[in-house]
Amino acid sequence: MTTRAAGPFNPKVMLALVLFGALAFFATLYFIGTGQTGGGNDGGGHAAGRGLNGYAALAELLEDDGYDVSLSRSPGALTGESLLILTPPAFMEAEDLAEVIENRRLAGPTLVILPKWNVSEIPDQWDVEKEKGWVLLSGASEPFWLQELEGDLAMEGAVTELEPTGPHWRGLGMSGNLPDPVRSLSISGDRITPVVRDSDGETLIGYLDDGGYYPDLADAASIAATERDDEDAYEKWGVVFVAETDLLNNYGMADAQRAELAREIVALSMESYDLPVTFDLTQSGLGGTENLLTLAMKPPFLAATLCLLIAMLVVGWRAFRRFGPPASEGRAIAFGKRQLVANSAGLIQRTRRMHLLSAPYADMMRSRIAAALGLHRADDSQIDAALHRRLPDEPSFGQTLDHLRKARTPHEVLRAANALRSLERKLSR
Repeated sequence: MTTRAAGPFNPKVMLALVLFGALAFFATLYFIGTGQTGGGNDGGGHAAGRGLNGYAALAELLEDDGYDVSLSRSPGALTGESLLILTPPAFMEAEDLAEVIENRRLAGPTLVILPKWNVSEIPDQWDVEKEKGWVLLSGASEPFWLQELEGDLAMEGAVTELEPTGPHWRGLGMSGNLPDPVRSLSISGDRITPVVRDSDGETLIGYLDDGGYYPDLADAASIAATERDDEDAYEKWGVVFVAETDLLNNYGMADAQRAELAREIVALSMESYDLPVTFDLTQSGLGGTENLLTLAMKPPFLAATLCLLIAMLVVGWRAFRRFGPPASEGRAIAFGKRQLVANSAGLIQRTRRMHLLSAPYADMMRSRIAAALGLHRADDSQIDAALHRRLPDEPSFGQTLDHLRKARTPHEVLRAANALRSLERKLSR
């Protein structure tokens, strides 16, 4: 017989523990699948960098303004319908950058922020307070790929020194100073139309005038937008180049006037459309490859993933809410003579050795029948003679005993044993 034992742990505590562990596990899988592992603050000039040359402050500013901001580690997001902000490093292939820009002409606007600063880690020997991702600005130069751009993207860059007294930049009805006017990067090209200029009249921010129809950008440049005969011109999105990185990076966001300019440049790049903002991290070497876990967190596979998670929760709940507490096992061999006999009989029956009981049972029944006849130490012939006098119609005792000894099958053994037991009952009446 089994009994129900109370569980050693509180069910509510165990349920809370299991749910917390499951949620933590699935959250880990989700963030790994979506690439949100918290890395990227490596001192680089990208939206995950928190050094002077990074753009984390710009991303947070836009997010606070209500934009849907995302940091993309997937090359597939470069063609999405959003404002794509590219922050290419100084060393990369010009063809790769041109390909990304060209593939987006019909998908969405593009804002390209050129790199200017040469950075290095702050030496550990310096007795200064620093945090992870902080860098030392050790010089300025134009990116190496700039002069390798061809076609409509062909342009040149130059690092110049501005007068210490401002304003250092002017455009969009605003003006202000640069955090470091000693080294300013400007661009020039046949297809580059200035929007923001420095104090020398060089272009700090401009857009690509490639035959498309960009009325908002043209108005910001104080020129008239030209009507186009080509219908494809109205399908193109604008491309804005920011040569002076200190207008939008973390170094520049320390000033309210430059932060306001950054807002205006982002809104201008969208051309009055309400679009999400995507900062690309792949060109800075922070891209992630597609894997099964990443695909499981994206449509259309996300629906199957959610169904699987719900099914796992249902199975876990059913396992937790089983029918009562766990059953405790009883003793393999219970106390008492009756149980001992039952266990022994069960063992003999399972081993199919019932014929081994014939000889012991025959000896026991001889003694009991002899005692019932009043005989002591009698042999089979004496028992037969006494039995014939008491029960003349019964079969011979020796013959019944011989049948039991010769029985081999369980049926034969039981039939012979029942015959001896019936003879004993008749003598005991």
